[in-house]
Amino acid sequence: MLKKRLIPKFLIRYQKLGSKIKPVLITTRSFCDEFTVGDPVSQAKIYEAQFADELIVLNIDSHPIASDELRLNLVERIADEVFMPLTVGGGVRTMEDFQLLLERGADKISINTIMFEDITLISKSAYRYGSQCVVASVDFRTDHSGEAYIVRDRAKIDTNIKLIDWVQKIVASGAGEILLTDVDRDGSGNGLNWTVCKMIASSVTVPVIISGGCGLAEHFVDGFQKGLAEGVAAGTFFCFRDQNLLQTRSQIWNAGIPIRMET
Repeated sequence: MLKKRLIPKFLIRYQKLGSKIKPVLITTRSFCDEFTVGDPVSQAKIYEAQFADELIVLNIDSHPIASDELRLNLVERIADEVFMPLTVGGGVRTMEDFQLLLERGADKISINTIMFEDITLISKSAYRYGSQCVVASVDFRTDHSGEAYIVRDRAKIDTNIKLIDWVQKIVASGAGEILLTDVDRDGSGNGLNWTVCKMIASSVTVPVIISGGCGLAEHFVDGFQKGLAEGVAAGTFFCFRDQNLLQTRSQIWNAGIPIRMET
């Protein structure tokens, strides 16, 4: 049986510290309010020591990757310092972007906005690098009836696209993994939207990772047991809660969920 995955999710923003611009780890609430955490490399090393299964690093500043040495250097530093699988995204628009990030140490590439503009990038990159390399990041909101709809551009644009229709389309195009984020639960600590996760996980044949809303260890359990997720990703929970990855992992294990307990 495949082990379930606990995945810290890093959001990276460039900030001016003294006279220099540096990539800084932040967390958000509903994709709006931002809270600075600190150095992403140091934090990554802490999470690896606590047995994180992999790491997702998403840059939320819009900079062309080819000329973004800060980003490329950060990816390379993280890949050199930690040895868990690394997914990198944010602003990926071309096959060349895939290549640059993979050369710097990324194992998988997350794409989001570009899928609305050129969905063929999914099939092209899956053909060249393998579908397991292509992670489709999908942000959504639910309406008053519970129907889930896609939002894009850091939730600045609402669409009329139903989540289920969009996910099935991108999986059919070759995406090897889905990263779902409920915008309204982001950073709330009120629990994952496991109902939507279950709907999506039941409708596709690729792994689904759910994020947005973890505030207690039992929320991770809900994501795995009720939501049928293969992975649960969290940012605020690991950065600002008293409970660390090891403690969370033990509670998940005690709930009978198959999860890695040692290196």
